[in-house]
Amino acid sequence: MKLMTFDVGGTEIKYALMDEQFNIYERGYVPTPMDTFEHFRDAIDGIYKPHADEVEGIAMSLPGFIDTENGKVLGSGALKYNWRRPVGVQLAEYCGCPVILENDGKAAAQAEFSCGSLQGCTNAAVFVIGTGVGGGLIIDKKIVRGIHACAGEFSFINANANMFDNFDGFVGNACSTTGLLNTYARLKGTDELIDGRELFARLPEDKEAQQALDILATNIAMQIYNLFWLLDVEKVAIGGGISRQPIVTEKINEKFREILNKHPMPRIMDNVKVEIVPATFSNDANLIGAFMTYVNLKDIIR
Repeated sequence: MKLMTFDVGGTEIKYALMDEQFNIYERGYVPTPMDTFEHFRDAIDGIYKPHADEVEGIAMSLPGFIDTENGKVLGSGALKYNWRRPVGVQLAEYCGCPVILENDGKAAAQAEFSCGSLQGCTNAAVFVIGTGVGGGLIIDKKIVRGIHACAGEFSFINANANMFDNFDGFVGNACSTTGLLNTYARLKGTDELIDGRELFARLPEDKEAQQALDILATNIAMQIYNLFWLLDVEKVAIGGGISRQPIVTEKINEKFREILNKHPMPRIMDNVKVEIVPATFSNDANLIGAFMTYVNLKDIIR
């Protein structure tokens, strides 16, 4: 079986013609239309149509709260035109093929659980560090969606009760690449923002870059600590672009150990055993995860 898989982001739509062994026969990307659903729909159809005779359907990862079984976007993330729209249903009607949607964080979790760093886990999570923080939860060997499709939306967790009216007080900023770069600029005393590549290039000799990474790693480690007590996870995979830097996972592990060592109940901390590892997949995680969601749900949805 082959599917046309899509990873829809806020700036570009990545796509791949993929089979069940995750072999990719064609790949590419186009800019994400930001104005109307009709332009988005036409972009998807334009990629799908040349391959209509060789694929079974479309598997799509995209931002937002996704009602996977009904093909509806309940909250649209970066793409405002998808707000409360039955995107899967409308694409299926327009393209003339089955379409299954998956949230981007849950797609990453599905990929890691199916054939990546979370294989064999009973309770685990993916923590995707990007512009915000994506996430996916695996409980009892199943992806958790929640009654409102909001499970694992880490960005919206409050990280500072005194800043509830400011996005800086939420995990989406405190634990993201955005937060890392903002922290670095603040420590430098400048309004100028650099990108992640430049920050890591400066890291060996730049004290403020090191401090900013320490703050990010501490914030993430604290959320993993909280996650353990909520769900008793055995492993957390760190994804997103900066996770390809080995020092990121190393720092998170270091800060996690510091949290446990400082705890006022050290004997209880002996029970806290969480393996924090880099995600196996980076660029193709959402494509693979969307494919797996299609395979797992196609009979239920049809």
